[in-house]
This record gives sequence, C-alpha cells and structure tokens, in this order.
Amino acid sequence: MTTMLIGAGAWGTALAIAAQRKGQALLWTEEEAQAEELRATRENARFLPDVPLPAELDVGGGSAGLLDAARSASLIVIAAPVAALRTLLTQLAAGGIKAPVAWACKGFEAVPDDAPAGAFGLMPHEVQQQVAPQLMGGALSGPSFALEVARGQPTAIVAASSHAAVREALQAAFHGGNLRIYANDDICGVETGAAVKNVLAIACGLVDGLQLGLNTRAALLTRGLAEMARLGVALGARRDTFMGLSGMGDLVLTATGDLSRNRRIGLLLAEGKPLGEALGSLGHVAEGVYSARTVWQRAQHLGVDMPITENVVALLDGRTTAQQVVADLMGREARTEA
Repeated sequence: MTTMLIGAGAWGTALAIAAQRKGQALLWTEEEAQAEELRATRENARFLPDVPLPAELDVGGGSAGLLDAARSASLIVIAAPVAALRTLLTQLAAGGIKAPVAWACKGFEAVPDDAPAGAFGLMPHEVQQQVAPQLMGGALSGPSFALEVARGQPTAIVAASSHAAVREALQAAFHGGNLRIYANDDICGVETGAAVKNVLAIACGLVDGLQLGLNTRAALLTRGLAEMARLGVALGARRDTFMGLSGMGDLVLTATGDLSRNRRIGLLLAEGKPLGEALGSLGHVAEGVYSARTVWQRAQHLGVDMPITENVVALLDGRTTAQQVVADLMGREARTEA
C-alpha cells in the first residue's frame, strides 16, 4: 500500500518522509527536473535542506504520469497551495480515482480579479464538493513545522473529514512514533482555524516587531482566537474545535514560533519593510499574506466582526501603517468579552 504526496515543497517532502516511516510512500512533483534532482541528491535542497530523503522513498514527476501513479496509491495527500487544489482535484476525479484524497493546504481560495462585488473564496472542502463530490476527501492540519516533522520530533496534528474511511486512512499512513494523528469530523472548523491562524500570526509578528510586550501578545492571541471561532461558527463549525490542535494549537505555534514564515512577515513589516521586499526575503510562501483578504471577504459576506483581520488586510494593502493598526485596535469601544 502506497501513500502518495503530491507537491514537493517543504510540507509535502516532510509528510513523505513521515509516511515512509510507516510504509511505502511516493513523493510527486509536477516538475520532472525537480524529481530528477531529488532522486540524484536524495535531498530537497530548496525547500528542506540538510534533511536526507529515506533511501526507500520513491520520487516521481511530471504531469503525464500523475494519474497512473495515483491509481496505484492507497491514499493521496495533496500538499500543493490552495491555488492548485481545484485543478488537482478535478484531474483526480476525472481519472476515476477511488482512494481517499486529503489536502494539507491552508486558506481560502482566492477570488478572481473580475469577480462581482461581494464574491468570496471557498474553503478546500467546499472546492472539493464543487468539483469532485464523488471523491472521499479530508484535510490534514494542525500545529506543525515541516522541518520538525521531517526530523521526527514529537508532533500532533489532525485528520479531519466527514468520512470515517478518510480519517482512518490518514491515521494508518502517518500515526506512529513521534507523530500523533487525532481524528476530527469537523472539517469546517479545522479548515477555518488553519486559514485564520496565518493571518493572526502576521499580526503577532507585528506586535513582537514593535516590541509592544508580552501583555499585548497575550491579548492579541486571545482576541484572535475569538475572531477565529466567530467566523467558524458562522460557517457551521463547532466552537469546541477551536480549543483543539487546529485552532488554539496551530495559532500558538504559528504566531510565536521562530520557524513561522507568517510571523516573520509581521516582523519585517514592523521594521518598515515593503511587503514585496519582505516576501522576497523569505524564499517560501507565507500563506497568511494570500489568505488574509479571502478570510476578510468571507467574514464580510457573513457579517462577522474580525477587527484584527481587517487591520492586517489594510496593512498588507498599504492603506495603513503598523503603528496605526495598534492605535485602531486599542481605540475600539469598550464591550463585553463574550
């Protein structure tokens, strides 16, 4: 039985290494040249340097052979960005794939520039329901830096799906050793937490970069968690999901961890760096930059109050400054905590 990981970025590579520890895994990249390099060097030097690939891990590449490889897999995990999810799910559905399919991307789908006013992006499971409803889908999410998973450091994440077979397949493929996989049937809540925490991590980096203190950080994380839960409940999620790994757990990690790219963006913006320069210095995708607007659009559509998210979007758009964000948030009217 083979677990197929589609996407050879840092997270896809780390998950392939983790899956190989449990059985047989296949890491697939759309770029044949990258596949050849990975096979030759046994290392993903661009996205996960200094972490050797297991000798037994298979590596494949190119678009032509993707469906043939997928038909031989017992589980498929898409570790590509949200922007690529719709296309990949459409291909898998058209290819008659029967195996469970999960995704490891976080965020809402972007709204096209020519979309009508009021349009909003979909969560990954909503995309799947729209383009590939016949697939058994799910999400793999939670507090996890790719480097630590690849190194085998203790980590706990969540397998979310409305299908028990998908949750069980993810646990069978990854649970063991220093990686714990908890099952959750609230995929809406898990995906909401995964999207919103990246936006809040940018805000937390801003707070830390401005040296506003630990009191401020604690207030931001607490009120940010309240924003996350408000949006999730409005979308149909269970409130208790946000007290778990994919809510509070992922928020704490991403907002405070030194390996967090989203937090790093906030730190650089606090220094006065332009967004383009900040992104260029990372060398990797910072998902919060791209999901902030889509989170805010969905909140507006539902009438959900998310002041931290609103201010992060304004900052990323260049409509406000780091100092003004703090002033705006602290200047809000007094209200009850609930």
